[in-house]
Amino acid sequence: MKTIILNVPDSFGLDEKEIKMLIAAKLYEEGKFSLGEAAQLAEVSKRAFIELLGQFNVSLFNYTPDELVDDINNA
Repeated sequence: MKTIILNVPDSFGLDEKEIKMLIAAKLYEEGKFSLGEAAQLAEVSKRAFIELLGQFNVSLFNYTPDELVDDINNA
């Protein structure tokens, strides 16, 4: 595991937990982390991570329009 030191100005008003969640949500949104990996980075359960995604405007379902059409056609 890598350790990263990130200096965030106090004026941003973010605590360490919020920063971890922001990073985890973005990596999940971009498909770089699975749900479990992102939850682990954010140090919350998968269920809590799912519930928190909405606060960060990240959808649980990361499908492209083409993938959605494929799923509909396969249903």
